[in-house]
Amino acid sequence: MRNSNKNAAVLLLILLFLSSSTSTCNAHLSSQFYDHTCPNAVSTIRSVIRTAVSRERRMAASLVRLHFHDCFVQMTVAARDASVAVGGPSWCVKLGRRDSTTASLTLAQTELPLATDDLQTLLSNFARKGLTAEDMVALSGAHTLGQAQCITFKDRIYNDGSDIDAGFASTRQRRCPATGGDQNLAALDLVTPNSFDNNYFKNLIQKKGLLASDQILFSGGSTDSVVSKYSRSSATFKSDFASAMIKMSEIDLLTGSAGQIRRICSAVN
Repeated sequence: MRNSNKNAAVLLLILLFLSSSTSTCNAHLSSQFYDHTCPNAVSTIRSVIRTAVSRERRMAASLVRLHFHDCFVQMTVAARDASVAVGGPSWCVKLGRRDSTTASLTLAQTELPLATDDLQTLLSNFARKGLTAEDMVALSGAHTLGQAQCITFKDRIYNDGSDIDAGFASTRQRRCPATGGDQNLAALDLVTPNSFDNNYFKNLIQKKGLLASDQILFSGGSTDSVVSKYSRSSATFKSDFASAMIKMSEIDLLTGSAGQIRRICSAVN
């Protein structure tokens, strides 16, 4: 609990810094947006991220996932620097975006992918945001980091299905009992849970995807070839992941007079 509180505090400080540094007069995004108004912004964020990740490696997964959730439903430098801190790719981040005046639980529940989604649902969900099937598979590779709660994969490891390796299911059952333990955590990538690499895709080929929505990417469907490609080349995966993160960061942007610069990150002005 103590580590969780520290992580939450660090994350809040990062978000506050990002929000309070945004200029009100420039409606155009640019990687040089803060060069004159706040020249130390990017380096300060990078330093904070490195410190946070060195203290708790799981922070990298939290920040990358937060970027995904935020962009998908209406932050960005922190996610890039978190990726780099654990061996992942870097990418050019356009700065100057503003904060939304709303936070919709309904949008979060209807637009964010679920751990049980089938392939067509996932493809349609991402397509509505202007993202391709290849983008979706690349972004799913973020599950090379982080953990999932037992409740999100319990059905998968106890259903004796043909799409899961029996030994893998047995190993996962040790931390996720058939009854209870719903909040227990398990690494999404059992091999290298704190490193950004392409083992996630190698796991899928071996039927060792933790979530049903992970394994469905390699199940005889249209995305099998993309999974195979990334399993063979970490460099290709990282390059495509960076490109997809840039595309995702530009979904429903708020600039200029749209949105606002929140004085307190967690509340509308």
